[in-house]
Amino acid sequence: MKFTGAVCLFISLGMAGAAAAADSFYVGSWTFTAAVVAPWADPQRKPDSAERVRLMGKTVVLRAREISGPRPFACAKPQYKVTDYGPDMLFQGALDEMQRADKKADPKALAASLGFTGARIRTLETGCEIDVHFVDDATAEVGLNDYVYTLEKALVRGCQSLFTPETSRNAMPIDSDRGCVRE
Repeated sequence: MKFTGAVCLFISLGMAGAAAAADSFYVGSWTFTAAVVAPWADPQRKPDSAERVRLMGKTVVLRAREISGPRPFACAKPQYKVTDYGPDMLFQGALDEMQRADKKADPKALAASLGFTGARIRTLETGCEIDVHFVDDATAEVGLNDYVYTLEKALVRGCQSLFTPETSRNAMPIDSDRGCVRE
C-alpha cells in the first residue's frame, strides 16, 4: 500500500510540474520593439546606441530549458522564478538607488513612466544576467546598459485566444519548449 501511495505521489508531482510548465505565460517568442533611455542613465552622458540598434527587431525565445537570442539574453540553463517586485526593485533595484541618491526620485512614478501600474510588478528571474518585468502577459521590459527595452510576445497563429479576456488561458495548449501548439 505504501509503495502504491508513493508511486501515485510521484506521478501526481510529475503531472503538476508538467502542468506548471505548460501554463508558463512567459514561454514563447518575444521581439524587441522599442527602447528608451533609462531613468537611471546619466543625463550628462548620451548612452551608446550601438547595442540598441543591434537589438531592435531581434527575437528572444523563452523555453522551459533555455533562452535563445542575441547576447546577453541567451542562456543555456535558466532557473526561472516568477515573483512580484515593488517598483523600487525593478531593474535590479535601479529605481531604489535613484531614490537613495535623490529623495525626489519616486520609484512608483518612475515605474509608471515606463508603463507599469500597481504596487506589484510580475517579474521573471531567469537565473541568468537579465530579469524580465511584465507590463502584462504580452508586454515585458528589461533594463540593459542605460536603456529600457520593450519586448512584445509574438502571437502564434491560433494562440490569440490566450490574450483575450473572453477566453480561458487554457483554450490553446502551450508546449513548454515550443510555445502555443495546435492539438
